Amino acid sequence: MSLVKFLSSKVFLKQIVIAFVAIVIISFLMMQWLKVSTNHGDFVVVPDLKGKTLEVVEIELDDADLRMEIQDSANYNPKYPKFSVIEQYPLAGAKVKEDRKIYLILNPSGYRKVAVPNIVRRTFRQAKPTLEALGFEVGSITYSNDIGKDEVLAMKFEGKTLEEGDMLPITSKIDLVLGNGNRN
Repeated sequence: MSLVKFLSSKVFLKQIVIAFVAIVIISFLMMQWLKVSTNHGDFVVVPDLKGKTLEVVEIELDDADLRMEIQDSANYNPKYPKFSVIEQYPLAGAKVKEDRKIYLILNPSGYRKVAVPNIVRRTFRQAKPTLEALGFEVGSITYSNDIGKDEVLAMKFEGKTLEEGDMLPITSKIDLVLGNGNRN
């Protein structure tokens, strides 16, 4: 039998029709199964979790059939309580599927600590930007008799004299003792 006769025979055409019908039925059944298994069209609205404690967040996410994953945070925000949510992804109000992970960034317990630089015997003009670049603030300035005018003689924090390398939280106010330019 030649190839042309075989392709035009009733047996071959019958097999092609059966294969086509089978593909259509299998495709239809697969689409129906996907709709059911993926909850097609069913969404959960992500609640607003900012400022809430971890216990409250856990309850809210369980009620909404969502999961949480905590990510590390080094950015302390004094507007929020310690260990509360300061950021979330997806954002509040977003529509997501059930059992979706919500990524949370928590507020740490305080500012991270930074080593105090050596600014003793440097001018105030040099010392101030050095402190501010590390996240410190310049507190009160007092003057003492020293030949070096506006030269840093000592650094203090809450009344205690600081040494190079002491660890202080960012945004700490460091008081400076400067020379007034007098010998005695």
